[in-house]
Amino acid sequence: MSETRIAQYEAFLAKDPGNSFARYVIAQEHVKAGDFEAAVAAFRELLKRDPDYVAAYYHGGKALERAGDAEGARALYREGMEAAVRTGDAHTRAELEEALAVLGP
Repeated sequence: MSETRIAQYEAFLAKDPGNSFARYVIAQEHVKAGDFEAAVAAFRELLKRDPDYVAAYYHGGKALERAGDAEGARALYREGMEAAVRTGDAHTRAELEEALAVLGP
């Protein structure tokens, strides 16, 4: 199922490369499939194109954690907190702070 959804959303991107939601869905489908390397790459591409898509910092950090890259996750959570402040998203900022606290120093 993930491959089908990834293909669908890649088709959307072919028509609209700026579609952040499509990139987010692709990243999440890679997570569901257990392909954390592809998920992280998709989240990073999304954030490169749309640095204010704050949910991607949280989920990208979780993918990094699951891939065994705790330091990368910490860095992404910190970047996400800055983006959340910039965009006025207090809820996501709190989630990122909590994820960082749980992960530890």
